[in-house]
Amino acid sequence: MVSHEVAFVPPHCPRSDCRFHHCAQGWRWRRHGSFTRDCSPRRIPRFRCGHCGHTFSSQTFSTTYWLKRPDVLERTAHQLLACSGFRQIARKPRCSPSTVRRHAARLGRHALLWLELHRPHGPVTEPLVVDGFEGFAFSQYHPLYLNLVVGARSHHTYAFTLTELRRKGRMTAEQKRRRTELERDFGRPDPRGIEQGTRAALRLAAPEPQALLVRSDEHTDYPPALRGLPEHRIRHERTSSRQARTAGNPLFPVNRLDLLLRHNSANHKRETIAFSKRFQSVVERAAWLLAWLNWSKPFSERHGGGTPAMRLGLSDRPVPIEEILRWRLFPSQVELPPPLDEYYWGRLRTRRIAREQAHELKLAC
Repeated sequence: MVSHEVAFVPPHCPRSDCRFHHCAQGWRWRRHGSFTRDCSPRRIPRFRCGHCGHTFSSQTFSTTYWLKRPDVLERTAHQLLACSGFRQIARKPRCSPSTVRRHAARLGRHALLWLELHRPHGPVTEPLVVDGFEGFAFSQYHPLYLNLVVGARSHHTYAFTLTELRRKGRMTAEQKRRRTELERDFGRPDPRGIEQGTRAALRLAAPEPQALLVRSDEHTDYPPALRGLPEHRIRHERTSSRQARTAGNPLFPVNRLDLLLRHNSANHKRETIAFSKRFQSVVERAAWLLAWLNWSKPFSERHGGGTPAMRLGLSDRPVPIEEILRWRLFPSQVELPPPLDEYYWGRLRTRRIAREQAHELKLAC
């Protein structure tokens, strides 16, 4: 316990209104006692900022900050990637499924900050493959579309956005009547949502003007989405979605990502009862999965091949989950572009939920 107190040195003031929050050069702090807790480590050192006077502890910089069950966070991180539902995860640590849900939301927010903080900088040096992953939240009357942008050679997921869709496909007369009622009461999704979501995802992937080679299937919303990016010089290559989805398919990187999303996410399994009840939850779980796929998971489980981040030269080794979760990331220090900032603060709404809770805590991550 004593060694833990002596070893920890606060990297900066955790208060966003302090001048030493973004840069600790010249910052002075002093020790301010400690407190004990039931979890390990039991004794937590406290500090006081010499500039703003606010007190904080070493726990302030931990990803388990403000959690009553800090032992559940890392367990949830691993089991979400193993296609477990919230109730399944909650059985072993004997906690409530709502506790796991809150931990999953924190992991999603942490992943959004991690992906933005460690994203590749500079021009994109490989072709980009775009496609959409279809699922639903709340009910099958509320389908969604994850707009995915993946590197053709590295298989690195550069960006994703979520678009709400209108229910389509074969429906009975009763289902059509029910869809009409829901659209009358809650509104109809934007028919140009995929176009706008794809454009937003490409802007996240390539924020600076450059020449891009974009590969996609023959979806009719992709050409107008690319025409809406006049700052880029884009060459568009299209491949039929009926072509065999083998490794030789130009769309293989995004087809592989679709398979991994379905394989590793309980909320996207076919005919599942673990489906997400909110669009916000879909984004949070997808962000955590993509952080793991980009930085921790080798391209091949049997033959290795490096992670997508290693293929881009962003890392020289796979980054374990424990390292991703080692330090808390502060949203005031990582500027999230839209719509990622809306995702972080929980402002992505599900039409059927009247009083959906946003993330409005001032001091918790």
